[in-house]
Amino acid sequence: MFMENTRNYISRCLSALLSEHGITDAVVSPGSRNAPLLVALSRNENIAMHVVVDERSAGFIALGMALTQGRPVALVCTSGTALLNYAPAVAEAYYRRVPLIVISADRPKEWIDQDDSQTIVQPEALSNYVKRSYNLPVDCSKADRWFANRSINDAILTAVSGRQAPVHINIQLGEPLGALSDFSGEVFRSIQLIDPAATLSTARSRELGRTIASPRKVMIVAGFLRPDKTLNRALNRLAALPNIVVLTETISNLHGNAFVDCIDSALSSLAPYTIEEMRPDVVITLGGALVSRHIKQFLRNNPPQEHWHVGISRTTIDCFMSLTTRIEMSPEIFFPLLASAMQPHTASCDYARQWSVVKNRALSLRQAFTARAPWSDFKAFGTLIPMIPRGWNVHYSNGTSIRYAQIFGEHSYHRCECNRGVSGIDGCTSTAIGASIAYKSGVTLLITGDMSAQYDIGALACSHISPRFKMIVISNGGGGIFRFIHSTRSLDILEECFCVNNTMLPFRELAAGYGFEYMEAENEQDLRDVFPRFRDIADRPAMLVIKTPAEESAVVLNSFFERT
Repeated sequence: MFMENTRNYISRCLSALLSEHGITDAVVSPGSRNAPLLVALSRNENIAMHVVVDERSAGFIALGMALTQGRPVALVCTSGTALLNYAPAVAEAYYRRVPLIVISADRPKEWIDQDDSQTIVQPEALSNYVKRSYNLPVDCSKADRWFANRSINDAILTAVSGRQAPVHINIQLGEPLGALSDFSGEVFRSIQLIDPAATLSTARSRELGRTIASPRKVMIVAGFLRPDKTLNRALNRLAALPNIVVLTETISNLHGNAFVDCIDSALSSLAPYTIEEMRPDVVITLGGALVSRHIKQFLRNNPPQEHWHVGISRTTIDCFMSLTTRIEMSPEIFFPLLASAMQPHTASCDYARQWSVVKNRALSLRQAFTARAPWSDFKAFGTLIPMIPRGWNVHYSNGTSIRYAQIFGEHSYHRCECNRGVSGIDGCTSTAIGASIAYKSGVTLLITGDMSAQYDIGALACSHISPRFKMIVISNGGGGIFRFIHSTRSLDILEECFCVNNTMLPFRELAAGYGFEYMEAENEQDLRDVFPRFRDIADRPAMLVIKTPAEESAVVLNSFFERT
């Protein structure tokens, strides 16, 4: 049966154009000023609405959904500070190159700064973290409607073209907000974009191939990426060459037997006298910001002759202080062309073999260290990671969780993620929950620390949490990273101001209150015993809390990196 729609033209236009451009999900938060937007979206049978009360969590849930689906998600809030609560998630999405359509309801412009309710300045509020901001007027004239239609089309196309990123649409809405009428049969103009992908000529590809041909030592370093089979195949072809080594981070979502996928373990095992011979002549980087401080330190201290960065960037990225070439192309297009252009090597080089020796030695050392390590964060991760089923999506929180994942490497999960665009601990749980809503084919697992879990505990109140969502909390007294890093570990206020280990969350009670199955492990055998039950729960979300000693965990981790 047909339902009446909002009288507000711009809200109806926005709802229709979102689905015309292939957007199927909107994460919305309640309010009065955004009532016309929520009514219009609720009338659109092609858009699923996910209501999340807390805008801070809503932003990250939308991020997780967009990451997993590979298409934009709309994010809708009311006026006032609701919009400002989106800022951390929008900043993360901006640096992760994830398109979000951020939509904020606003008061008519004549009421802004007039000491009326929720009348803050909203246009451009997120301007540093969106590709473009749009401010739509109150729906009045034919010209206003044409402007709104054009702007909404432009916003969605801007978000998904070139370097993908969020956009912000601010919509001024006047009274009456809840008025409804019959608008059946409306058609709104949808503008399409044909954006031909950049490519390289055969001659240019061969020229670049000759530049990095043997015996030049070439290191390819991959930061965070979305899974892509074409890119993965191309990098495996390059890694088969004797002068090329491919180093992949845990969240690069790249897999290959020849890849060095345990960067931190490998680099920390290098003896000082081998550093010079392991220095590359050419470094080629792709993907987002790197987790590994070891690779950044290694290449800054031992700069290559050339550094190419491949990717569609908003600016010149020179993380190793040695950039020589910026290749403004998608890695998924560039590396297959480069791999096809590489000629059979005519000069001998054993650079790839040298790194293979380093990798195998590092794995042996790590295995031996793990076997004799006492119960600690290190032991827990070393026990846990090999037990995780390959078909799961795994999200790590920031702090020590992602760093332990880097140590153990060899991840061949369906997908591996961490909020490394900005690297904040806020929103890690919400992002994983959003991803689990979108990943309907399997389990999404979040591995987080107790401080990160506490920061985003409100996410567990989300009514859309899937029974496919699982959460592991490493409970080590909070702030384990501060006991490890040089800048804080020796401070006399460490426990009081950084680790705040006097704040212990009642995880068992929280799990019960939010409808999670709850389990605990306090040693290696506990973990091995409980994990199969945790793995097999299918009718509700599950939480596993692994309790580890705080100070001993920091000692063990420092010992691992100082072992050479």
